[in-house]
Amino acid sequence: MSFRNALYYGDNLIILREHIRNESVDLIYLDPPFNSNRSHNVLFKDESGQEAEAQITAFEDTWHWNKTAEQTYHDLATLGSANVAGTIGALRQFIGANQMMAYLVMMAARLVELHRVLKPTGSLYLHCDPTASHYLKVILDTVFRTEQFRNEIVWKRTPFSGSSKARALQYPRSHDVLLFFTKGRTWTWNRPARPYSTEYLNRFKWDDGDGRGPYRKTLLKTYSKETFERLKEENRLIPPKKKGAGWSYKQYLSESSIGVQIDDIWTDINALNPVAQERLGYPTQKPSTLMERIIQVSSNPGDIVLDPFCGCGTTIAAAQKLGRHWIGIDITHLAIALQKYRLKDTFGLVEKKDYEVKGEPEDLSSARQLKDDDRYQFQWWALSLVKARPSGGDIGSKQGKKGKDKGIDGVITFIDDASGIPKRILVQVKGGKAKSGDIRDLRGTIDREGAAMGIFITLEQPSRDMITEAATTGFYHSPGWNKDYPKLQILTIEELLNGKGIDAPPQRQVNVTFKKAPRATGMKSGTLDLPLHDEDL
Repeated sequence: MSFRNALYYGDNLIILREHIRNESVDLIYLDPPFNSNRSHNVLFKDESGQEAEAQITAFEDTWHWNKTAEQTYHDLATLGSANVAGTIGALRQFIGANQMMAYLVMMAARLVELHRVLKPTGSLYLHCDPTASHYLKVILDTVFRTEQFRNEIVWKRTPFSGSSKARALQYPRSHDVLLFFTKGRTWTWNRPARPYSTEYLNRFKWDDGDGRGPYRKTLLKTYSKETFERLKEENRLIPPKKKGAGWSYKQYLSESSIGVQIDDIWTDINALNPVAQERLGYPTQKPSTLMERIIQVSSNPGDIVLDPFCGCGTTIAAAQKLGRHWIGIDITHLAIALQKYRLKDTFGLVEKKDYEVKGEPEDLSSARQLKDDDRYQFQWWALSLVKARPSGGDIGSKQGKKGKDKGIDGVITFIDDASGIPKRILVQVKGGKAKSGDIRDLRGTIDREGAAMGIFITLEQPSRDMITEAATTGFYHSPGWNKDYPKLQILTIEELLNGKGIDAPPQRQVNVTFKKAPRATGMKSGTLDLPLHDEDL
């Protein structure tokens, strides 16, 4: 089967139904919003490396009972299996039509599709928290059947509680839940174990020099005559030193298993701390070690891993590192952009050459459609074409921008000389009809903010007056490259889609617009660049 790694932009329910075929995926990990009634922001770094005031709301961790939830409930109750219809109906009668029920309805519809695309030997891990884990377990029992439940894994995120949690009138919350289900009677299982402790290894302190390695003395408590004779013949018996004491035998380290069995309480993987090298500023980002454990245990090299809520792409990065194929789905263009940067920074992967991105505009017609459907998503996507970060505000809401980048849509931060002083390129995106006054406004913003340059991205062709206004802005002189660059540039969406980029100083040291993901080390050998077609999924 031919396959090419892929990122999908859009509603995962629609993408699963229209693009992923039956029983084609080996492992599914999903970390959906937890229904915690919070909004999660993506944080960016300012020029000093500190968290900037500017941030955007990546998603609201809140679900609402609305027309969509009602329609999804109706479809499950009338078109789904009798088991699913019965369970979802009972939950609604018990819970009512509220936020929690909206969350469960939306999750149930997706879990039905995820069960469909999972191979008979496949596994699913659903990452959630205690606010809804018990309800989700009931839905999973219904969709997968109770006998396919393997574990409720408790992940203790942090080794401490913190002072604010300690003051609360309840026990501090410090764990998440991973619900582990399989689909068939057999499933991929690579026994998880952690290395033995130094204390345990130090117990093997004897060595006879016979090539069998170190051993420890273990009391022979109960044994048959045959066992005793076998140990004696193998020169493993140790006679008692005192009268009446029992025999011992030589227990060799080489005969021990690969390590200590990992159980369903995970305390050895901490959540990412604020200064962790792999932290990208994305809300709810999970540590790569968590993803790597799941992928190593429940899949093999060459298997297909699916993450339908892939966010900043930790699952995708872990799958790539471990030699698995992958499919990622997310409903925001910002998440897809962050994943593309991460794949480039960590593995050197390039879109179209090494993997495909589906659902993003590929021509003017689809760009206009995106603008008409959601102008905020259009803005995110347009900014990603020049690797600019959003300047702030709650994307997806009607709130205004906030932070020191007020009046602009995006920022590119760069260093172009040996001084190491960061400089900024301000970016404005215009989806509707633009005029020369818009160029004058951006010119004023560049001066007010002390920025090096400005980029005006427009969906429509610029007028002659706009081009003239931009040209009279003059040039930015790069001291590091000793070259002049147009201080205010106009780029159309059509030009960007055809491969044209901004005319700016090459980043001599580092592009600090987005926090770069660390370069991968210890990758599995082999490439994953086979062609992909939807019909192969």
